[in-house]
Amino acid sequence: MSQYLAPGVYVEEVPSAIKPIAGVGTSTAGFVGVVADTVTMPLLPGRSGLKDDGTPEPAHFATVAPVGEAQLVDGWETFKTLFGDIQPGNSTLAHAVYGFFNNGGGRCWITRVAPAAEGDTDTGADQLETDLIAALETFTAIDEIALVAIPGAVSDAVQSAILDHCENQYLQDRFAILDGRRTDVPVPTKGDVQGGARDSSYGAIYYPWIDVGAKDAGGSTVFQPPSGHLAGVYARVDTERGVHKAPANEVIRGALGLEKLVSKQGQAGLNPDGINVIRRFDGNITVWGARTMAGAAQAEWRYISSRRVFNFLRESIDEGTQWAVFEPNAPEVWSKIRRNVGAFLTTVWSSGALLGNTPEQAFYIRCDETVNPAAVRDAGQLVVEVGVALVRPAEFVVFRISQWAGGVQ
Repeated sequence: MSQYLAPGVYVEEVPSAIKPIAGVGTSTAGFVGVVADTVTMPLLPGRSGLKDDGTPEPAHFATVAPVGEAQLVDGWETFKTLFGDIQPGNSTLAHAVYGFFNNGGGRCWITRVAPAAEGDTDTGADQLETDLIAALETFTAIDEIALVAIPGAVSDAVQSAILDHCENQYLQDRFAILDGRRTDVPVPTKGDVQGGARDSSYGAIYYPWIDVGAKDAGGSTVFQPPSGHLAGVYARVDTERGVHKAPANEVIRGALGLEKLVSKQGQAGLNPDGINVIRRFDGNITVWGARTMAGAAQAEWRYISSRRVFNFLRESIDEGTQWAVFEPNAPEVWSKIRRNVGAFLTTVWSSGALLGNTPEQAFYIRCDETVNPAAVRDAGQLVVEVGVALVRPAEFVVFRISQWAGGVQ
């Protein structure tokens, strides 16, 4: 406390009790993909690519990004500088990242792995899976990542590892976008598309693969995994509508066709199992599913928007209330927390993410002696209980139509 010795007027700056909570980002993606050491890299700015005698000058070209190090990519030109333009040595990852930016993505982190070694096919595939899984660890310390995908990886081991990464108790702020398996069966089932990957509310899976105009040497279409494009759709919807809007009934930009056309009847056998189908409507390739991979025991997390809104709320409140750590555990601090969290949730409610005609109907916050009795305070804990009413997507819009004789009803 300040000491006042001489008579006079003293003006002091007093810290405000209001410490605004800012909403965290929800659309930065993390991609893991294969890029060969031998990919053709672009010229560095202002370089000719040739020595004075007209022979090639390797030092004039960009160097491919190192294996196992996450790289920040903020646009397609940055990707080309780090990993090369679309070509055989990087095609799956490059098409996915191009689709991400083309569909509305703005920032992503990319970790490169080397291709499988030639020779023993089984050993090479096993090593590649191991490398892909290990690369996920490079995203752990990058707090802004909210979406995770390994385009084209459909094995149980890799997809389960992506889900494990997103469910990590120290993270739980990111969501997995998985590619469904390719299948030629007339009526695919959950097992055909998802394989043995486990259920989880922290991920969504999409089927079928898409045509983006890629061709092989013989001119045949090379279908691409949809996860990169879907990450861009998520980002676009987050920007235009908000994270509470399901990333569905949205056109995939750059998609020209589908590897398999699924009818409404065919989707009826996939949708209840959490397989999000991509369908063609009037020439547009459209995302026509909004479910997570949560099983029947997690019905409250059935929809992608529900899980992602909770991730957003949890991370925003976490980051916005760090100031309370080591503060005196007393009513004054409890009041500040209620005020700050309440202001944040009121903003979330006004954006349409919470259900209710008033903030009081949309959420509640409890931080008082009822949740912080002496035993809790003695343990060094300060408990805040928050309840929110989520808005869920109208997955089934039902009109009931009947004949009417007319007149007054």
